[in-house]
Amino acid sequence: MAVPARLTIITLGVRDVARSTAFYGALGWEPDPASTPEITFLRTSGSVLALFAHDALAQDAGVDGEQPSSFRGVTTAINLDGDDDVVRVLAEAEAAGAVVTKPAAPSPFFAGLDGYFADPDGHLWEVAHNPDLPG
Repeated sequence: MAVPARLTIITLGVRDVARSTAFYGALGWEPDPASTPEITFLRTSGSVLALFAHDALAQDAGVDGEQPSSFRGVTTAINLDGDDDVVRVLAEAEAAGAVVTKPAAPSPFFAGLDGYFADPDGHLWEVAHNPDLPG
C-alpha cells in the first residue's frame, strides 16, 4: 500500500497563536469552529492551515524545539489567476503585517510573476501566477 499523495493539514509552529491568528485574519482567512485558544484551523482550498505554539508543536513531534533563526528550507505557495493578483496579494499581506522578502517579479521558472512574504514568525509564502498550475 502506498502513502496517499495529498496534503490535509499544514501546521505552522508560531510564537503567539493569537497574534498569528490575527495576522491571517487580516488576510481574510477565517478560523474554523474547531479552533481553540491553543490551535487555530484555517480552511483553505482543499486543505487546512493550522497555527500551533512552536514549542508545543516540537514536543508533539518529538523533536528539539529550539527556534530556528534563519531559512527553514520550506515555503508554502499560493498560485493565483494573474500577475495583477500577485502584486495585489503581496501588498495586502504587507498591509496585514507581513514582510515582503521578494517583490513581484518575472519568474525564472515559469511565464508569470512571483514574490514572497514572511508572516510574523518568518514562515515564507510564495505568491505566484504560474499559468501551468491550478490556482
